[in-house]
Amino acid sequence: QVQLVESGGGLVQAGGSLRLSCAASGRDISMNAMDWYRQAPGKQREFLATILSGGDTYYAVSVKGRFTISRDNAKNTVALQMNSLKPEDTAVYYCHVRNQGYDYWGQGTQVTVSS
Repeated sequence: QVQLVESGGGLVQAGGSLRLSCAASGRDISMNAMDWYRQAPGKQREFLATILSGGDTYYAVSVKGRFTISRDNAKNTVALQMNSLKPEDTAVYYCHVRNQGYDYWGQGTQVTVSS
């Protein structure tokens, strides 16, 4: 089993920045891709970014150029640096990893962007 714990959410004004972190434990996930998703009220969960074990990254169009995903394999952590935040970025943010055929999700961290 893999446990994922997100942190770093909060309330920020439009144009501001936040850095989310996700710590993984239970298994070594250094060879797995790790992702960030978000879910706004009344909407489906939305893919944001993924980082492969070697460091290659991919982003959703909605966040490309504003968000940066990174990982520290030695610490089993993944981060999401979010800049130029907009009110429409308000959501619960989740990290995700698929390990040995199973999907694991964190509990989520709330990000609220005020206008």
